[in-house]
Amino acid sequence: MARGMWGRLVSATGILVAAAVLGAGMAPAAHATPPLLREESPAAAPKAAAKPTTLEISGTDNSKIVIQQAERPELFQRVLSEVNWLSGAEPTTTRPKADKLGPKYTVTVLAKDKATQLYDLYPLASGGPRAFRPERQPTGRKSAGWFYGRLTMSESLRVSGVPLEEKPDVVSGGIGGGIGEEVDSSEIDPVAVGNDVFHQMRRPFLINVAVLLVVLAGLGGVAYLIRRRV
Repeated sequence: MARGMWGRLVSATGILVAAAVLGAGMAPAAHATPPLLREESPAAAPKAAAKPTTLEISGTDNSKIVIQQAERPELFQRVLSEVNWLSGAEPTTTRPKADKLGPKYTVTVLAKDKATQLYDLYPLASGGPRAFRPERQPTGRKSAGWFYGRLTMSESLRVSGVPLEEKPDVVSGGIGGGIGEEVDSSEIDPVAVGNDVFHQMRRPFLINVAVLLVVLAGLGGVAYLIRRRV
């Protein structure tokens, strides 16, 4: 009896493997044989993204600060490092309350005369600097998101000409605010912190649940085939 059950289990597993192989073999032919290219329109390699050459910083007073890479390369790289990582990053926080944000400064990244990226920076936000990536970007739409900014955000903007108080004790580098900065305990919102943790944990949790459901469905299918053959 045990030998018969083992044989049925092996048979059921073989059926599942065969179905998977057949499914892969029946994939659309476009994947196996790409269409021929016309001679007059050869396939061209995708163009590399244009390198940033100019930064524009605008504030609430409608003034604009322009930083050219060719004229002030060190300052240009310093300010660019505050925002260039935001393009493909996953949001790390939710929108703070409006009265906790402080003044907003918009940084626009340009390649020659064409805008490519746009971000809103809040260097004086309670609990550490914040950055916002708007959905509408100069080159198309992206998912909107809020981020903890670098601790150097305020100093980078100040040396660029933004009227902010000097913070010589700020450490350099690092993505994300809060560490190394003195924060008043009254500025910390436990509800907002809890929401941030929940949002960061939700995605891996859902992925794990989906994987578990797939495994259970596979085991259920094998058990069903065995019961039908018994």
